[in-house]
This record gives sequence, C-alpha cells and structure tokens, in this order.
Amino acid sequence: MRIGLVAPPWVAVPPPGYGGTEVVIDHLARGLVARGHEVRLFASGDSTCPVERSSLYPAALGIWPDEAALVELRHVSAAYHALADLDVIHDHTLLGPLAGPRRGSAPVVATNHHPFDRGLDDVLSGVDERVGVIAISAAQAASAKRTRIAAVIHHGIDVAAFPVGAGGDYAVFLGRMHPDKGVDLAIDAAQLAGIPLVIAGKCTEVDERAYFADRIRPRLGPAVDFIGEVAWRDKVALLGAARCLINPIRWNEPFGMVMIESLACGTPVVASDAGAASEIVEQGRTGYLAGDVTELAAAVMASGGLDRGACRLSARLRFSTERMVAEHLSLYERIVRDGPSRLQGGGDGRP
Repeated sequence: MRIGLVAPPWVAVPPPGYGGTEVVIDHLARGLVARGHEVRLFASGDSTCPVERSSLYPAALGIWPDEAALVELRHVSAAYHALADLDVIHDHTLLGPLAGPRRGSAPVVATNHHPFDRGLDDVLSGVDERVGVIAISAAQAASAKRTRIAAVIHHGIDVAAFPVGAGGDYAVFLGRMHPDKGVDLAIDAAQLAGIPLVIAGKCTEVDERAYFADRIRPRLGPAVDFIGEVAWRDKVALLGAARCLINPIRWNEPFGMVMIESLACGTPVVASDAGAASEIVEQGRTGYLAGDVTELAAAVMASGGLDRGACRLSARLRFSTERMVAEHLSLYERIVRDGPSRLQGGGDGRP
C-alpha cells in the first residue's frame, strides 16, 4: 500500500528528546516500510525518519505559539495536498481530522493521542464520516461518548532495541515535571519504601519549572536525585538498572509509552490504577497497580521479587512494533476496501 503519515509540526520525527507521539509515528513508519509498503511522512523539515518526507515548516516549532491553530491548519492543509495521491492517509494531528479531508482525497484514519474529555469528544464526534478515528487504549475509547471509534490500537516499540537490564537498588521516575505525572508522589512512595529514587525528565516549560521549583527541588538529596532530561541511550540504561519504574499518574493517561519501554528492559512497573495502566501492567506479574501512596510504597518493595524475564516477554508479545503495524495495516485495508463508515463503532471502546 501507499501510506501517508501526518505528524504534528511541534516536534521532529523521531524526537531528539521528549515526544511520545513522535516516537510512535517513527516506529510505525519504519515498521510499515519493513513490511514492504511505501510510506511518505509529512512532518517538520528537521525530521530524520528514514522514509520519503515532505514539510511546510523547515524545523519543529517547539511549544505551541500564540497562533497555534492557524499554524497547525496550514501544516495540515499542505500535508493533505502533498499526500492526496496515496491509498490512505493516517493523521496524528489534532486539527487534521476536522480540516484535512476533502472531496476526492484518500481515505483517512486519525489517531487521537489526547484524552476525549475537555470537549474533545464533542469536537471529534463531528469529523467527516470518511475519517476513521483510532483510540490508543480501551480506557480512552470508553471515555468517548459521541465519537465513532474505528479501532483501538495500542502503541508499540522495537523491543529488540531495548536491552534487558539486571535491575538494581533504586526506583526511577521518567516523565515531564508536571503535577499530573505525580513526581511528588513518586518521591513519597520511594521514601516510604526506603528505596533511593532517580528522577529523569523534561523541565523546560513555565509550568514545569514552577512545579519543579515548588514541589521537587526542596526534596532533592542523597536518596532523591534529579538528573534532568536524558538521551535515549541513557534512558534505556537507567531503566534497565532500576528496581522498578514508578509511574504515579494523577490523570487518565490515554496510554503511557514509558511503561512499555520499562517492561522491554525487564523492569517492573509500579503505577497508579488510572487511564490505560491496567491494560499495560499485569498485576503481580509485570508490576503493580496502586490506589494511594501507601500502596505505591508497598508495591515498590514487592517489585524486586518479580520476574524480569516475564516483563520482557510481556513487552515482546503485547507491545511490539510488529503487532502495532499489523493492526494498523488491517485497518488501512478495511478502510480502503469498505470505506470509513463501515468501520465505526459506538464510542464505547469496541472497534
């Protein structure tokens, strides 16, 4: 098939640092090419994903500018024009599914990487009937009360690129410095468990710096170390040498890439029971889901007894790039054959 992928204009594909959506797009593009398909990527001009690429903006735009909607609309309009002759367009932007499809264009599938709450469900329920909306977890799909869901497809990673680590005596937090990510809860849980904590993550935007200065920096010390944002190789080493990943989210995160990356390294995941965490963590086998700080701390202590081989196996069987690519290809083929309107579910998490 000839497949067009539309990335948001804010971060390069693959991302040089933080960027979950862009990691997924990069894996998907490479996996599709490995299966013999033609892929064209519309992304920022500094993207390096090894497929045919085109762009409107010469470099990633970083944080959203004041006229973000206009910026993305120009990006999307150029993308749909550039990819119009392909068999299917897979859109990963926020505005693209609403503004991109036009009469005579290729069939469109669109992955929603955001929560359906805060009005997005109402907005996406109005997409053209020619667009098939993909949810990235059953939990996310179940929260869509009005949007027609064409499929639920979990993200995947190249598991072979993540070496299995031997584990160690510290817990690790990986993510951006934001209250929703629960960095302060990770500190609470680690201290209650008596386990050292290493914190790595993005801290560049105004709200991130304020949260870090107010809630995190005062608690740093010999047993709580902040090392900032890390490159991919350092991240993998950090995960592999950890006792567990602590992911104490305070929101219904639609997926959670860091959890499957941790499992690929053989490292169990201790997470809040929210969002898609229960679809990733197998309770008592590859980690633990907890309801409060006391439970998180107990889970951190218990995580050392889990089988790291089982964590790796779970990542390989359930969250590989190959599985993700196969499920997307199945959807592409159905949408080309039958049309998007035949794919739509009722917004309850069932494809």
